[in-house]
Amino acid sequence: MLAGCGNLQDSSLSSGGGDSSKGTVQTTSSSDSSNYDVLLSGGKYKISPISGLTAADNSNQFNSRSFESGLMNLSKKQFSTNSYVFQEGQVLSASTVTDWLGRKSAKNSTGLNPESNGSTDATKRAPMYFQQMLEEDYLQKQDGKYKLAGMSIGIAMNKIDYYQKKQYGATYKTTITEDEQKAQGERVAKEVVQRLRKDNRVGNIPIVVGLYTVAPEDTLVGGTYFQYSVSKSGDLGNWADLGYKNQMLPTVNGDTAISSSDSDAFSNFKDHVQSYFPNISGVTAQTHYDGTTLKSMDVTINTQFDGLAQVTSFAQFVQQSASKYLPSGANLDINIQTVDNQQAVVTRTNGKFYSHVYDAD
Repeated sequence: MLAGCGNLQDSSLSSGGGDSSKGTVQTTSSSDSSNYDVLLSGGKYKISPISGLTAADNSNQFNSRSFESGLMNLSKKQFSTNSYVFQEGQVLSASTVTDWLGRKSAKNSTGLNPESNGSTDATKRAPMYFQQMLEEDYLQKQDGKYKLAGMSIGIAMNKIDYYQKKQYGATYKTTITEDEQKAQGERVAKEVVQRLRKDNRVGNIPIVVGLYTVAPEDTLVGGTYFQYSVSKSGDLGNWADLGYKNQMLPTVNGDTAISSSDSDAFSNFKDHVQSYFPNISGVTAQTHYDGTTLKSMDVTINTQFDGLAQVTSFAQFVQQSASKYLPSGANLDINIQTVDNQQAVVTRTNGKFYSHVYDAD
């Protein structure tokens, strides 16, 4: 997702900006110009201290990946992969973001979720709008050092707020309208940027801010970014709407396919693959759209194969079937797996297929 496979480039430079540590700095050299090189410190990848922090639990495992990859794609609109190096956010601390994700109260004046009104009624209570925050740092080499030159902030906003009326009790939910979600997201984003501008490490660098809608727990796809803005040096600029959509194929819960032709193509692929061996237990796909244009498709094929020869033959068959049946313009990520193990992967990036079979030996 970041820089793919590449070589480490050594540089005896101390990092600047948000990273005050001293020592050897390295970058991974991406083999794909559409991805960022990644800054390492002392040969190690630095994880953001706010990674994984949420205001409340949400069991939808797909949200995390969509939240991160979506923000990086927005970042590419502002920060060229040829000019900037990526590092997970190092400016915001866990304690700071934990307070920001909390409710505003006498004990937490910096909370960005509304103060509780005391009600536990689903339609009367003050919901938790702000669910999660993500920071990505973009650095450039200046005067022989890597310095913070840009930042992207993801603001994840709930469309459903899950809550309990008493500890360990039943779970209830408050539904948040799109207008509420948008208004509250813009409010949070404006305040976050104003607070970041007061940090000397940030100063007047450009800040990209994306608003993300958190997918509910009972959906089989992650959420999407619905609008973004750029703060060039001061406040945020105008908001730009995004037409991103995710959908599961085959469709569930009576959903109408975003594209009937894509749905039909996947159905033909699924039928063809399942006719190959009798022990295929399921074929599903997460589709990712920009408006009505299919950008990528993540396919999962569950099997019960044991032999390496079977898996190898099947992976070849899947690649041929994907080339024949699946939409030609979209990137593909096809995972072939059992309940316990990943067996093979077939991908198509920029029109080129790659495959790999995992050999446990």
